[in-house]
Formats: sequence, C-alpha cells, structure tokens
Amino acid sequence: MKKLFQPYQLNDIQLSNRFIMAPMTRSRSSEPGEVPNSLMAEYYGQRASAGLIISEAAQISLQGMGYARTPGIYTKEQTEGWKKVTDAVHEKGGRMFLQLWHVGRVSSSRINGLQPLAPSALIAGNTNVYIFDGASNGDAAFIPVEEPKAMTKAEIDQTIHDFATGAKNAIDAGFDGVEIHGANGYLIDQFLRGNSNIRTDEYGGDIENRIRFLIEVTEAVIKTVGKERTGVRLSPFIKFKDMDDPEILETIMLAAEKLNELGVAYIHLCEADWDDAPGIPYLFRKELRYKFKNTIIATGNKTPSEGEELLEQNLVDLIGFGRKFLTNPDYPERVQQNAVLNEISDPHTLFGGGDARGYTDYPFLF
Repeated sequence: MKKLFQPYQLNDIQLSNRFIMAPMTRSRSSEPGEVPNSLMAEYYGQRASAGLIISEAAQISLQGMGYARTPGIYTKEQTEGWKKVTDAVHEKGGRMFLQLWHVGRVSSSRINGLQPLAPSALIAGNTNVYIFDGASNGDAAFIPVEEPKAMTKAEIDQTIHDFATGAKNAIDAGFDGVEIHGANGYLIDQFLRGNSNIRTDEYGGDIENRIRFLIEVTEAVIKTVGKERTGVRLSPFIKFKDMDDPEILETIMLAAEKLNELGVAYIHLCEADWDDAPGIPYLFRKELRYKFKNTIIATGNKTPSEGEELLEQNLVDLIGFGRKFLTNPDYPERVQQNAVLNEISDPHTLFGGGDARGYTDYPFLF
C-alpha cells in the first residue's frame, strides 16, 4: 500500500496520506435549526487520521433540505456549530472540506414545510426520504418524495447565491475548502440529465445548456472562496433516484472540460458501491484524466488494494472510503497493520438516533 500512505499536496494543503473519508449522511445535528454539535465534533475528530475528511452534505438553505436532522450551512448558529467540528479535526492534524448540498426534487414538505424545487416539475420515481416519527428505537421512517415545482430564473439565481453563501460560511467555520455536491440525483445532477431536465430555456435542452447551472454554481463558489478551495462531486454511472440518462457520460466529459478551465481543485467521482454494481470503464478513466488536469478522487466501496491499483496506474490521485471509516475511526492505521475491521453494529443507528450508539462508540485499534 505504498501510494495510499504517501503524502499528497492538494494545492497548498498538505495531506498526510491519500485516504479520503467520503461524505456520509448521519443525521445527528441538533434540532431545531439543524445545528452541528459536540457529538458531531467528536465523531469527525476521531477520524482525523484520514488525509482529508469531506463532511456529510450540508444543505445551503431550508429549501435545499431533503432528510431529517441533516446539518445546514446557512445560519450563524450552524456556522458556529461547524466550528466545533473543524476545531476538533484540526487539533488532531486533520484536514476537512465541507460538502455543499441542495437536494432539489428529492424532498417532501414533511421535511421542511416547502414544496421541492427542481429543473422541471417531474417527480422522482421510486425515491424516498426519511423523517423521524417518534419510533421507540429512534429509527428513521421513509416516505415518498413529492412532486417538485419547476424553478424560475429568480429561484435559480437565488440558489446559486445560496451555494456561494454556504461556501463563505464554510470557510468562516474553519473548513479548508468546500465540495459542490453535483452527484447522486440531487439538484445539480437533476440539471445535468435530460430525463430530469426538460427545460426549454438556457438551462435545458442540449448538454451545453444542461451543464450551465453546475458551471454557474462553481463560478460563484470560486469567486467567493477561490478555485484552490473548490471541489466538485459527480456520479456519471449512478442511476438511482430515477436518473437514467443515455447522454450523461458525454455531459460529464463536457462538464469536466469546463471545470478544468475553471481550475477547480478536484473532481470527486462517486461510484456505485453495491456488490453487483457496474465497474468504471478504463477508457472513461483515461479520458477523464486527459481532460481534467487537477486532482481526481474515486470513491465507491473500494478495497485498499483496488485503490492502490488505481493510484499506481495514475488514473486517480486520492481514494475515498465511506463505510470503512464509519465503523473504523482509525481506518488508515488498521490497513497499515492489516488488522481486523469493525463491522456495522446496528443498521438502525446509521441515520439519526441522536446519540453515540453506532456513531462515536466504535473502538480504536489501540
């Protein structure tokens, strides 16, 4: 595992290794107000041995919220709460980016009291979000999403502004940078795909128009915090949340060219992570490497050996790990020692519950 344990220079940020803790929604923020708290600070601080932590997604507005108890980055209280988190990570020598999130049509008025917004008024088939309905075990209850309203130009402009404001708040909260969430069927991804975006204005139609929203969001964030502090997450091969678009690979490649011109710090590929998921074609990785010159992160339930092979082939620069960091706060150390890994103790504690169970109580190796 020589490459995984090598330091890496992400612009002017020195990473101690190439293990990335991938963003994972855990729904532990405090209500009311979806404010990050001391328990979240403990959780992230425990995992500071990652070369870089990318936070769970934080909604940029109340409108952008799609699941219960997910933290925000649009109020003073939320910004102050995130300071506890970044302080805990930095005190242990870690680095951390915040992921900026708007769920678009993947929401329900039962979450935030608002009708979802989306590029077009098309409901996402076979898609659920969750609330907490008072179950005795604290478990989440899944409910179907609602039909969204097609965004007006004014609402698009406001959302771009909200991304920029969220980025500013993140830097004020002590984050080393931000990641724009353009993946997994959420708002930006909805604009990218022709099956969820049937607009006829400058934000819809051909692929040049469908990437416009992503590019304008990225430009606004760069203007606010700098290109060296801005990453973008994309998911070209993920189709869940009713996102099957035959043109998506062509669209992603054009977006990558534009993001390269803007000079963003990295592209983060969110890759399918279930057992029989399709693999990422070698030629896709080669083309992306050719068209995007800065850092590429690959995440998708990879083993360290699989990650090492991608690094050795120079197809990516950093490897993201999700579930393994969830249950193993000292995951890099365990890999180095070839140690036994902790497994998920109780799936009911993955989302919410509000306490340490299945969150901060996984043991360290030493």
